[in-house]
Amino acid sequence: MTRAVKRTWVVCLIAATACLSHLDAQVDATTKALARDLFKQLIEINTTDSVGSTTVAAEAMAKRLRDAGFPSSDVVVLGPHPRKGNLVARLRGTGARKPILLIGHLDVVEARREDWTTDPFQFVEKDGYFYGRGTQDMKEGDAIFVTTFIRFKQEGYKPDRDLILALTADEEGGGFNGVDWLLKNHRDLIDAEYVLNADGGGVESENGKPRVVSVDASEKLYSDFQLKVTNPGGHSSLPVPDNAIYHLAEGLVRLEHFQFPFELNPVTRAYFERMATVERGQRASDMKAILETPPDPRAIQRLSADPMLNATMRTTCVATRLDAGHANNALPQTARANINCRILPGHSREEIRQTLIKVLADPRIAVDYVNNAGRVLDRAPEGQAFPPVELRPEVIKPLERLAAQMWPGVPVVPTMATGASDGVYTNAAGLPTYGISGVAIDRDDVRAHGKDERLRVESFYQGVDFYYRYLKMLTSPQ
Repeated sequence: MTRAVKRTWVVCLIAATACLSHLDAQVDATTKALARDLFKQLIEINTTDSVGSTTVAAEAMAKRLRDAGFPSSDVVVLGPHPRKGNLVARLRGTGARKPILLIGHLDVVEARREDWTTDPFQFVEKDGYFYGRGTQDMKEGDAIFVTTFIRFKQEGYKPDRDLILALTADEEGGGFNGVDWLLKNHRDLIDAEYVLNADGGGVESENGKPRVVSVDASEKLYSDFQLKVTNPGGHSSLPVPDNAIYHLAEGLVRLEHFQFPFELNPVTRAYFERMATVERGQRASDMKAILETPPDPRAIQRLSADPMLNATMRTTCVATRLDAGHANNALPQTARANINCRILPGHSREEIRQTLIKVLADPRIAVDYVNNAGRVLDRAPEGQAFPPVELRPEVIKPLERLAAQMWPGVPVVPTMATGASDGVYTNAAGLPTYGISGVAIDRDDVRAHGKDERLRVESFYQGVDFYYRYLKMLTSPQ
């Protein structure tokens, strides 16, 4: 760390409020108002798979862009289903280089009002946070992208390459995934040199203090499997040992106690190497110990107690839903469970299905693959998680420079997404995809998909500042 950076960081620690104000000052009042208004509008449009519509959200953002001066020919809403529209917008550049594609999903996970303190589909600002379904995953990113496009257009900014924005349907579920559909049916609209996905990466913070700026260069493969037990059933007054619920429950207990083996790839190895310099004490020592050959099993065990680190080191499979029986006074004829797996690169869905069969160790439990449309298949499709992408200097170097300006002393760390994103489609189509976001979320306040999802107000505006500056770095002619 240079002497100048050290001085800046010390001043920040001593006068944190002043430093945060300096970052915040990059976003003027007009931009703040625009970004907040877009964020609010998106949160209050229900885009769940059950009753919502991404088309409504896509049309709303399309109108914003057209009103800002984008020609109608460069802003289109299209899709395979009336409720599953996708927005594709293009900011024209000089054409000196191939375009960059920005992707973000408009759909959100289901949320019930009775589960929340606030209405999940009302944009609420209180105690320094924005509340609402999608504030972390990922309508904040959508609002930031649209804000940036509008700012560029109003400034008359001419990038040295086209910037393409695709806000899409059904990343969180449903049968009409927008990125997949666009690649198969309108590749010409979104073809690019590489992809930036705001649904990955970001700034990991602790009590509001940034610790790491991450860039997702790899991700796990998402898979659902149905476990099913059937038998003749009968009258509940005459119980028998052959009970579908008991068989399924015993298998689930065996799965509960099973752990997939420890494994690192180039990205996760680099992650632990860099995080070992950020962490302290036993945790830092353990991170160094798992990098040895052979890795220290005790260090692996200690780190595995952290759900995030555990998911970084191995494939995971967990029961997420149960359904059994047909009447209170009858023996169950059917018992089902959904097992959600997040698979490390290098392993296929069918390989994991076969592992589940062995772990359950009961031929009465059928293990079938469930595809994105909810169909049950007796065999998983071919293919496996895409290998880590190359960390291109033209993507990473500007990110490091900007991170040093916005969060002095905080390292940029390559990461593997433990969840899954639409990058699975773009990477498979030959478009290298990087999960990059300037939004900071506290490591102990990750509420995506959960109750009272929220995002720090300050963090949102820093994310607005980040993408505006980052895209200028990537596309300025000089």
